[in-house]
Amino acid sequence: MTRSPLFLSGPVLGIETSCDETSAAVVREGCILSNIIFSQADHGRYGGVVPELASRDHIRRILPVVDEALQRAGIGIAGLSGIAVTAGPGLVGSLLIGLCAAKSIAFAHGLPLVGIHHIEGHIFAAFLDERHPSPPFVALIVSGGHTDLISVPQIGLYRILGRTRDDAAGEAFDKVAKLLGLFRPGASAMGGPLISRLAEDGNPHAVRFPRGLIDADHFDFSFSGLKTAVLHHVRALDPDSLSRSAPDVAASFQAAVVDVLVAKTVRAAAFCGVQDVLVAGGVAANRVLRERMAKAAQERGLSLFIPPPVLCTDNAAMIAAAGSFRMGQGERSGLDLNAAPRLSLRDVA
Repeated sequence: MTRSPLFLSGPVLGIETSCDETSAAVVREGCILSNIIFSQADHGRYGGVVPELASRDHIRRILPVVDEALQRAGIGIAGLSGIAVTAGPGLVGSLLIGLCAAKSIAFAHGLPLVGIHHIEGHIFAAFLDERHPSPPFVALIVSGGHTDLISVPQIGLYRILGRTRDDAAGEAFDKVAKLLGLFRPGASAMGGPLISRLAEDGNPHAVRFPRGLIDADHFDFSFSGLKTAVLHHVRALDPDSLSRSAPDVAASFQAAVVDVLVAKTVRAAAFCGVQDVLVAGGVAANRVLRERMAKAAQERGLSLFIPPPVLCTDNAAMIAAAGSFRMGQGERSGLDLNAAPRLSLRDVA
């Protein structure tokens, strides 16, 4: 079933390796035929993603993941209409693995190739659902590496309203999870789910942590001060007190992050005069954020769109969707396409 006339007619293979997920997917006209995601589990012992380890694991996993995506989709390489791959931003070594695989397949089989901005991929995750935002709309992209508020006047055109001045929201979750000793060997390095689970048993009003820039007359974010406040609070506790109060610390920290994200987003919607709001990125899988954003949207008469959790975290289906759109616009990348770890969204506008 065709979801939208936005997309190229024909299946597109997407490849995503911007951080520590190795993912490949096949999307045809907005419908997901397959979406394979291998999440690396060796980084938890280090309390964060180790770029060198991530790159090595991508090398081992990329071709089996691509093969599985094609098999699940029931399509051979000859049946593809093109290949889309994340070109940036991200970890340079990780990006290069995906790019090398995509360019090799494209060259060997004479397929068109297009490089995709990772943030644009997160925006296009919303268009893999029958219910999706209509331009103009405002998008909050919130993940381990990004916290951006974006005005989308039309599909494929973007204006940055605000972004983080220091830590991204997801990065703050990771660092607080490390402070609370939540990472374990053999586990993923995603602090968000760990904080969220611990916070279920905590009181979000137990500790009044700061809400950085929440009342500022702009749309930038800052979570460094919040992270530092948690650090000082944790250091002031003895081990027994920290063990008892850790759920309260997690819940209070999470509440502070969510308060800022919700306040800034609904204010941006009013500023832009739009009714549709999209929230995407890994942190958009957070239950409390989804509930609070839904409540705020309902109170203000806004239409809220949040992809299902599997499409919030890094995945290749969103890259394939964005690539299908870009190819439908006649865009192509050359085989000299290179990794751009600090790629600006304006570079693809």
